[in-house]
Amino acid sequence: MVREKALELGFEAAGFSRAEKMDQEAQRLEDWLNKGHHGTMSWMENHFDKRIDPRKLVPGAKSVVSVICNYYNRGADEIQQQNPDSPKIAKYALGEDYHFVLKDKLYELFEYTSQINGGLEGRVFVDSAPVMDKAWATRSGLGWLGKNTNVLRKGMGSWFFIGEMIVDAVFDYDGPAADHCGSCTKCIDACPTDALYEPYKIDAAKCISYLTIELRDAIPEHFRENMENWMFGCDICQDVCPWNRRAPDTQIDRLMPSGELMGKSIDFWEEINLDLYRELFRRSAVKRTKFEGLKRNISFLKPNNF
Repeated sequence: MVREKALELGFEAAGFSRAEKMDQEAQRLEDWLNKGHHGTMSWMENHFDKRIDPRKLVPGAKSVVSVICNYYNRGADEIQQQNPDSPKIAKYALGEDYHFVLKDKLYELFEYTSQINGGLEGRVFVDSAPVMDKAWATRSGLGWLGKNTNVLRKGMGSWFFIGEMIVDAVFDYDGPAADHCGSCTKCIDACPTDALYEPYKIDAAKCISYLTIELRDAIPEHFRENMENWMFGCDICQDVCPWNRRAPDTQIDRLMPSGELMGKSIDFWEEINLDLYRELFRRSAVKRTKFEGLKRNISFLKPNNF
């Protein structure tokens, strides 16, 4: 019943996992952190025990309910192809901020689950707490972890957001999905900064998404020739993935791309002021990089391609 309600709310799928400590994922996370592949994202080092065990994050938790929500829109791709010289924004950030959209729907799902369960204790999460979203999505069979470190699902590819309910109810649990990447290495071959240095491994400190969003300092000069016009985020490893070729368009109006953010010239973005920035990105994930960060990114692109 919960799965059906999730679909009714606009999620593409829901999966159920037992809330427990994730030993293998803990080892991989520790190794990733020890190598410094999280760059300046020091917050990834915080709350390690809660990150690997949801019961420490939500006392009394018995289950993790993972949901996925499609954000793809073919029209955005077409506009980008028609304007190849325009600075690019990752597709996930072209609509309304996913934190708002998914949380609204998750709260509805939580209330419904509470009603049919006779009460419910727990919390909902959308990329806003020490929760290993991808690990729980793969554990619950919503997809497999691709070589580009994104979760992939047959019929959808990787163009989706992930959210969770961590609750004290018990469900029939799903198993993991099989890996269908095969011998393909298109994502690794296409990564211009070598952030994807091995299958299933990423040095986030080299990723264009990290450089344009998470990094607060100046972008290192040696990346200048490799930005490929990305102003915020990057979709390269997803664009080349064969599983993304036939992804369906999102049916959620709030996630539809804003025409105001696509196909604009470098001159338009270079002249943007704080007031226009606030107007354009009022309820947008682009706010993550802040006004100063966006201006830095635009400036970094200018000498490279224009």
